[in-house]
This record gives sequence, C-alpha cells and structure tokens, in this order.
Amino acid sequence: MQLETTFTFAPRRVLGLTNFTATALGIGDLADRNLPLATLVNTARRAIDAGLNVIDTAPGYEDGYSEEVVGAAIKGVREKMFVIDKIDELEQDVAPQIEASLKRLQLEYTDAFVFHNLSKLETLQRLTEPGGGFDQLADCIKAGKTRFRGISSHHPEVLLAALQADLCDIVMFPVGPFVDIRYIAEVLPLAKAKNVGTVCFKTFGAGKLLGDTVGYNQPLQLRPRGKFSSGGSNEAEAVLPRLSVSECLHYTLTLDPDVALLGLSFPNEQDAAFAAAQDFQPLSPAQMEEIRQRALIARKDKGDCWWNPDPGQ
Repeated sequence: MQLETTFTFAPRRVLGLTNFTATALGIGDLADRNLPLATLVNTARRAIDAGLNVIDTAPGYEDGYSEEVVGAAIKGVREKMFVIDKIDELEQDVAPQIEASLKRLQLEYTDAFVFHNLSKLETLQRLTEPGGGFDQLADCIKAGKTRFRGISSHHPEVLLAALQADLCDIVMFPVGPFVDIRYIAEVLPLAKAKNVGTVCFKTFGAGKLLGDTVGYNQPLQLRPRGKFSSGGSNEAEAVLPRLSVSECLHYTLTLDPDVALLGLSFPNEQDAAFAAAQDFQPLSPAQMEEIRQRALIARKDKGDCWWNPDPGQ
C-alpha cells in the first residue's frame, strides 16, 4: 500500500547546464537489506509523491539493493525524475560498471553517472588521462547510457581541481553545519560560477548532529541500544548535545546548493525534513555562526567525520 503525505514540493531551479529543473530537496540512499523491497520502494515513492524529483543511488549501497529500490520506485514516473548513479570502482573500466548498474535499475539510461568518492588528486589525474575514466564515461554518454557526468567527493581540493578543469556537469559534496569550510567558501561558489549543478549531502552529519550515533542510525556503543528506536536517528533519546532537523536543514538551504540530498529513510524522517523545508526562511549570519558553533559540540565523541580531509576534526 502506498504511503500518504500532504507535503508538496515544486521544481525550483535548473540543475546547472542539465536543463532539468530540480527540487530543493533530493532523495538519497534508502537501501537496507533488513527491510523488504516493497517497504523501501513505498518510502521512496512517498518522497516522489511529495514532489521530490532528484534521486541518488550507487552499486555499493547494500551491494546493488539501492539500485533495485530506485528502479522499482521510479516506474511510471521515470521522465519526471533526475536519476544519479555512481561508478564505484575508480580503477576499473567504466562501461561494464554502467551496464551492470542499468541492469539492476532496469533502465536504459540514467541522467548522470558520477565517479564515487573521488577524493584523491592522483586518482583524478589517472581518470583524466587519454583513454581513462572520463574518456570512457564520455563514450557512454555518446552511446546513450547516461546524459551527464560528474564526481562525488569528500575532498575540497579534488572538487576544485575537477571544476577548474571543466570535467563535471554536476558535483556532489558535503554541505552542512559541520563540514570543511572549503566546501562552502570555495567549492560551492566555483561550481555556481561555472554553472555546474550542485547536489549536496551531509546536512545532518550522517545523523551525528541529530542524535547519539556514529552515523546512519548506528548507536554509540557506549549507549544502551534500547535507547534507540528503529525509526531513524532523529527518534533517538539522545543525551549528548544535538541540533534539530530544522536547524541543520535551514543552515544548508541558506547556503543555497541546487539540491540538498537527504536520506529520508523513514516516513517520520521525511515528515520532519519536509516540515523544515516548508517553513524555511534564510538564516542571518549570526544564526549561521551560532549553529556552526553548536555543531562543533554536537559532533564530539561520535566518531570520525569521513567527509572532511581530516576526519577527526
């Protein structure tokens, strides 16, 4: 049975040079092999029915299960969606990986394939060599297997180099209250100046900013597991410092990436994010600074933040 939601989002901005008008919120990875496919598809469709029209996946998310979820969720609405998939194996041929992903998605093409977690300059250099990954991806675009290219990265210097070399139609990177400041101060402005689409993640710091978790609904080992429900990190009975969903999302939306990609893995998480987006008003510089300072405290003792070049900071 399809889930109901009363929230509606309208497309608001063209995503770089793609000519696709995207919603401010996007749908991130929903895969969880502990849950039935139908449950995950219904959750994704709930977000699609709310109007969200950008959806992201990768073969490495639950060993292809995420791609199966996305493929099933977009049946009947494919032409309304911007589907992003990823190339996980950066040292291997691109075309076979894309073919395998399309098979799991049950699609003829995606809107974009991006190199996943491309976070080392030497890897970027190898991919740009003649006959390397970017040339192979260009061939896949010519063959109609995808329409646009880009990278997903956890290193600002890699993103800056890729943008300066005009390698990307879209870039995916962290934007939120606790990220390396270069993502915000350098990467985001450069992408906008070059009209490259920006699809950003880590608004909630993998859940660390919302609850007592090392990330993605994984309770801290020092806390009793009974304190955590299965409904998502924002339901946790957290005792450590934390931010609210609204504070995190309003922070990211104030910085104005094209799309804020959210996990939205459970209906209650969707409702909290949708409500926060609906009542969004840009924050003042003083409010932004106050959230940043509180985020520094909220992420302490919750494990490394792997999306920063120095993950322990």
